Amino acid sequence: MLSAGGALAQGTALPTGDATAGEQVFKKCTVCHSIGPGATNKIGPELNGVLGRTAGTLPGYNYSQAMKDAGAGGLVWTPETLTKFLTKPRDFVPGTKMTFPGLPNPQDIANVIAYIATFSPDYKPGAAPAAAPAAEPAPATPAQ
Repeated sequence: MLSAGGALAQGTALPTGDATAGEQVFKKCTVCHSIGPGATNKIGPELNGVLGRTAGTLPGYNYSQAMKDAGAGGLVWTPETLTKFLTKPRDFVPGTKMTFPGLPNPQDIANVIAYIATFSPDYKPGAAPAAAPAAEPAPATPAQ
């Protein structure tokens, strides 16, 4: 069992999540997102490695300007920030193109985060955010 761990800004401890139960909750997400081996972007970005990643930075996905701005402003996906986002995405990131209204049950949120965490093996709470992979450098042009 994987714990969502940590505490929200209000000081409320996050419920402990169950990844197996979270896999069932994640089925609500599969209309727009994929995760696991072979995951690809759909209506929403694929979610492998999302924990610890700066919001709006997965290469190859066309994020809303609001999500790009949230990332530029320092939003990093952690159990705490995902909890807030998954509760009411459009309240947490106004202008996001995510139309899902949110998960009302805190235990469902903790469970889905625990499931997502199984696909973020490099996530270390408190570590610096994962940088987006650098773009391929342009080929050098000979001096004229």
